[in-house]
Amino acid sequence: MTRLIDTVAWVHLAEGRVLTARSRGRDVFYIPGGKRDPGESDLEALVREVREELTVALLPETVAHLGTWTGAAHGQPEGTRVRMACYTGAYRGTLAASSEIEEIAWFGLAEKHRTAVVDHEVFDLLAERGEVW
Repeated sequence: MTRLIDTVAWVHLAEGRVLTARSRGRDVFYIPGGKRDPGESDLEALVREVREELTVALLPETVAHLGTWTGAAHGQPEGTRVRMACYTGAYRGTLAASSEIEEIAWFGLAEKHRTAVVDHEVFDLLAERGEVW
């Protein structure tokens, strides 16, 4: 039986690199985001998750859908898949790892192997568009 984990993620770029985060106890980095709480919209979940993980406030009027990807869920039982709706958007504040995040890092294509498999597709799209190298 396939289990689907439905998530949202914030794709933030700077100087050809993607912002990533590694949660405490995890061995890979992820594009920041997480699961929706019951009744939350994508935007509400994204704003909440980014605030909780990175201590910044997304500016809702700037948020735009980049794409949605589905793939194997890292660190989950076989057959578990993750659907990740990715968004871009501007923010206010200073990026910092919160208590649930061990570290944040900026990854280019050479580091994409250090991220969850579903994130690789996002890196590939951004590379095709010339936004990540």
